[in-house]
Amino acid sequence: MIQFFRTQTIVAIGALLAMSAGQAFAGDDVTADTIVRALQPKPLTRSLSMTPTKDPSAVAADGRVIDGLRNRKTRSLSSSEREEIATVAADKPNIDLEITFDYNSADISGTSLPSVQALGKALIDPNLKGSTFMVAGHTDAAGAEAYNQELSERRADTIKRYLVDNFGVASNDLITVGYGKSKLKNPGAPMDPANRRVQVVNLANKTASK
Repeated sequence: MIQFFRTQTIVAIGALLAMSAGQAFAGDDVTADTIVRALQPKPLTRSLSMTPTKDPSAVAADGRVIDGLRNRKTRSLSSSEREEIATVAADKPNIDLEITFDYNSADISGTSLPSVQALGKALIDPNLKGSTFMVAGHTDAAGAEAYNQELSERRADTIKRYLVDNFGVASNDLITVGYGKSKLKNPGAPMDPANRRVQVVNLANKTASK
């Protein structure tokens, strides 16, 4: 009987981890509705009622980190700031978008434009509008670390600019960060195209902060 409950516990934990992992979408696979659903906080169900809630002091600390970065004037974050915001984002609703760019450039490719437009429509949806989002750029393992870091930052900034200019998303509601090749989605295949992605995370939902 004890073994049965241990097995059930492992299955439940596995389900929770699967729910928290961001799915990758590209091209026709992604719609505004898909993004809205992914970025909305998931309601607590009866089966998850035993899941520990985050300590209020930790929630307040997360809020201070987010507020500090929302109004930051410079583009690049220090390595410690990048890790700090990654920690805050770890348990938040997120989605990975396979957005490609022109070679050696931060210009969005024509084939990925529909995905960026779907993101813009999602972020102004009444269910998400007014929340604070992290837009994180990632590269594969090709190239030098410093080059990939700078390129991932420029690409995240390009997405932000497009959302602000074309969809009226408030600039302060978008926190951009580049992770270069430091956080590969598929570490076992460092050159996998899936590693070249833009991750969007709902850091602070407007309804949750009231």
